[in-house]
Amino acid sequence: MIRKNILSISTALVIFYLSLASSETLNKIPVFHFRGMDKVVHFTMYAFLTGVILYENRKRIDPGHRLIIIAFIPFIFGALLELLQSCITTSRTGSIFDLLSNLSGILFSLIIYLLAKNTNRE
Repeated sequence: MIRKNILSISTALVIFYLSLASSETLNKIPVFHFRGMDKVVHFTMYAFLTGVILYENRKRIDPGHRLIIIAFIPFIFGALLELLQSCITTSRTGSIFDLLSNLSGILFSLIIYLLAKNTNRE
């Protein structure tokens, strides 16, 4: 099971590091800075994570329960990271708005997956 999801696990580990790394470390990375940039980053990370999970498990996904479980995994992962940011880091804080950005990215990937799947059937 781990070998079949190595990209998902690798992506989750990168997100884990980025979520718990010191904010001073991340501020050194030259990126466009504008108000709400962190929400765009959260959206992108969780859209990508969900997309990788969907891609790696595309042959095992049925339209019902498994798709919901696959969406639930990155959501719980993101919620736990927001909680850890509040509890174990000094330079980061958990935010419900970050969690909502994560959820938006997850839903975006699910919609793209379902649209692509329905397009391929026709």
